[in-house]
Amino acid sequence: MKKILVPTDFSNAATWALEVAAKIASKARVEIVLLHVIEQPISGSFNASGEIDANSHWEDKRFTLKMIERGKSLLHAAARPLQERGLSVLPEVRIGNPFHGMQTIIADRQVDLIVMGTSDHSKIEEWLIGSNTEKVVRYAKCPVLTIHHRMSEEGIKNIVYATSLSELEHDFAAVVKSAQELLGSVIHVVRINTPMNFRPDPEVKKAMENFVRRVHLQNYTLNIFNDVSEEEGILHFASSVHADLIAMATHGRTGFAHVLAGSIAEDVVNHSMRPVLTFVVR
Repeated sequence: MKKILVPTDFSNAATWALEVAAKIASKARVEIVLLHVIEQPISGSFNASGEIDANSHWEDKRFTLKMIERGKSLLHAAARPLQERGLSVLPEVRIGNPFHGMQTIIADRQVDLIVMGTSDHSKIEEWLIGSNTEKVVRYAKCPVLTIHHRMSEEGIKNIVYATSLSELEHDFAAVVKSAQELLGSVIHVVRINTPMNFRPDPEVKKAMENFVRRVHLQNYTLNIFNDVSEEEGILHFASSVHADLIAMATHGRTGFAHVLAGSIAEDVVNHSMRPVLTFVVR
């Protein structure tokens, strides 16, 4: 891992995400790309009588320039304390759609991990929250760590790895392993049994043993948890083991009845009070 992307709208959630990214960067010795995307105002406008204001585009340009200056100032203010601690932080301002701005910089900067803040409720003024988070979780080509609250100083000691035991998860298992090694955590591997997707315990246990051997996990526990849905099972199990992080793969799409499909990962991200690490498997 060489670069971590932290998108920010300077909200509390984004600030908490930057704190987490800084802790990871200090251990992994990687660069933080701190991104602020300014949404481009619509060119042209209408006055109260419905006539087009020919000068409105100049107002738009002045507004955009002011937003760029403000964004750069806030970015440098956020980056400075981390730079003074010896961390490498690259402030970036982009103009356009927040999601597409993130996608562009992921490719441009060859980002290895996204750490982004999210919240329980979408707000108009918090353009980075909600649907943009879901899009990033669904389409990002690198792991995404979503942060919901300020993380405790104790760090991440317990990781819940919710798995469908699919062979497609090999790459994601490697991501979870890397996180475990970096953070010194215990991995609690769990398969959620639901009425619609039930498998007998002996069968699941054998499959789980084969899975962890195949992906070379160490320092782990194996768990089978029964609940009415995968999402609720993941959240309830995470609470039962006092997890500091939930990790789960997503296919970035819906409709899979027997694996942890994209909609489940997005639901967990939206409803979890814990950080969630996701990765799209192809």
